[in-house]
Amino acid sequence: MTQNGTDHNGTDRNGTGRNGADQRGAPRHETPRHGKAQNETSGDGAPTTVESDTALARKRRITAHRGSARQLSGPAVETIRERLARLTADAPDMYNLDDWTDIYGIDDSIVGELERRTAEALGTEAAAFFPTGTMAQQVALRCWAGRTGGSTVAGHPLSHMEVHERDAYAVVSGLRMVHPTNAPRLPTAAEIYDLQEPFGTLALELPLRDAGFLLPTWEELTATVAAARDRDAVVHFDGARLWECTPHFGRTLPEVAALADSVYVSYYKSLGGISGAALAGTEDFVEEARAWRHRYGGQLFQQWPTALTALAGLDRELPRLPHYVAHAKVVAQALQEGLAEAGVPWFRVHPEIPHTHQFQVWLPHPPDVLNEAGVRLAEETRTTLFRAWFEPGPAGPPGVAQTEVTVASSAMDWTPEEIRTAVAGFVSRIDG
Repeated sequence: MTQNGTDHNGTDRNGTGRNGADQRGAPRHETPRHGKAQNETSGDGAPTTVESDTALARKRRITAHRGSARQLSGPAVETIRERLARLTADAPDMYNLDDWTDIYGIDDSIVGELERRTAEALGTEAAAFFPTGTMAQQVALRCWAGRTGGSTVAGHPLSHMEVHERDAYAVVSGLRMVHPTNAPRLPTAAEIYDLQEPFGTLALELPLRDAGFLLPTWEELTATVAAARDRDAVVHFDGARLWECTPHFGRTLPEVAALADSVYVSYYKSLGGISGAALAGTEDFVEEARAWRHRYGGQLFQQWPTALTALAGLDRELPRLPHYVAHAKVVAQALQEGLAEAGVPWFRVHPEIPHTHQFQVWLPHPPDVLNEAGVRLAEETRTTLFRAWFEPGPAGPPGVAQTEVTVASSAMDWTPEEIRTAVAGFVSRIDG
């Protein structure tokens, strides 16, 4: 680690999930929890329900964020009523609301329309809707294992499949994974060639989220894909956030997707949907994926609310993502300048120049200290700078916390000077 965020190497967590990672504990995201515990009794001995400290802290944090007039990172916190109202307001522009609701995702429905729109955006022959990305990923790997005859997948130890899916590829589908590299970046072509055993599928997460939303160069990516082909393997893109990768590569979505045999994309991680994913590829591959989707329990009766929000994301958020990516570079630079001006002895903005509209910030304080500083800043100035801070995992250094910054519509009107001022206010409230 070096001063003022200049260290690029990162902390190799050897694939272990950070505190709060899906695979090894409660998700790091601000997910709903059962915030009440039957752990006290009233005077007559009857049990009473009390809110846990965790639930109270989360409620305070959400209240502070909702009360903020300005927010730098992440989507707005909404109530169910507010989300429904936004869906109702957006829907008429997305789809004919006089059409019938979908039934089991039939082709002649809003789900079929979403699948066609997704395939068109990615330049693939077809796409199939899935309720979750975890299901889509497992179906893709299972299909390719059957087609190639190889049950071994080459992937990264920091990939979503390793850290956040509870080993589903192994437990559910009986597959195994080998790691071309443990370095906090995507594997190189040389590392693919040097793998000591055969593999049927190379799975590449674009961007590699837990390494800092990192991407290779276009030349590195095409060389890695070519190496997999030379080893008679197919290529699957874990592209939950593929939508925002095009500015870094300088290529269109169809050009990027064309490198892979199958592509998974998410409708909520960048497009603002409420859930849902798609698996895209050739017509015959997608038809096989539909069969496995049914077997995995993904043939839901109705999915029109999810489909509506996904269509809204394709129409509204997808064209905005290049602007978010460009502004993320401005935000990252201003954060580094603000932290240096505030006299923080060590910090890290990683990568210093973001590859997408998301990046990491590291500070030398425990998460609860930084979360308290953030809540106080929001309560006292109605400004939310960062969202939740969390520990970097058991392999990370002690006394250090990390957060992820997502630059979206709420951040677009922030100037560098305003960011530096907010950083100074945040730092002044650490232990203050």
